[in-house]
Amino acid sequence: MLTLAILGFLFEQPLHAYELRARIGGLTGQVRRTSDGALYPAINRLLAAGHLTRHQEAGASGIPRQVLTLTQAGRDELLRRLARPAQLEISDRAAFQALLAFLGLLADSRAQAAVLRRRLDYLDQPAPHLGEVRPDPEGGAGDPFREGLIQIALATREAERNWLRGMLDRLEAACA
Repeated sequence: MLTLAILGFLFEQPLHAYELRARIGGLTGQVRRTSDGALYPAINRLLAAGHLTRHQEAGASGIPRQVLTLTQAGRDELLRRLARPAQLEISDRAAFQALLAFLGLLADSRAQAAVLRRRLDYLDQPAPHLGEVRPDPEGGAGDPFREGLIQIALATREAERNWLRGMLDRLEAACA
């Protein structure tokens, strides 16, 4: 997810690490904070792979700052990952949301639809962890908090499925 976000935001424009971290934080919110201990090693891996370059510019206060720019290899890698996401990027909600945030960078509506179809197919599978809450073995009511968690998860899942179906209809109409 972090690599995808780095590539996606740098696809839009060169940024220094502080700006990049702020944008990633805006994307992931408070659910998954991005620490320096995760961000800088990811940036260094992308630099070593030739997906990014780093150059120095004068900052607002005259202090130099390191600006990151996406290379052509980085652009190609991002577009490859968007068109053919790993299974985890389809099955993990946070990873899929990061993917979805940049899916519009793919120019091909058919490729976008293929990714959305994979997510919809995944959501259409039974989710055993979201099954009914078993009643208390003593015959009482189940845990109302766990029941609430499951109700929210099921409603969220259904809302996403409805959005995916509508978006797939739009993309398929654009391809026709």
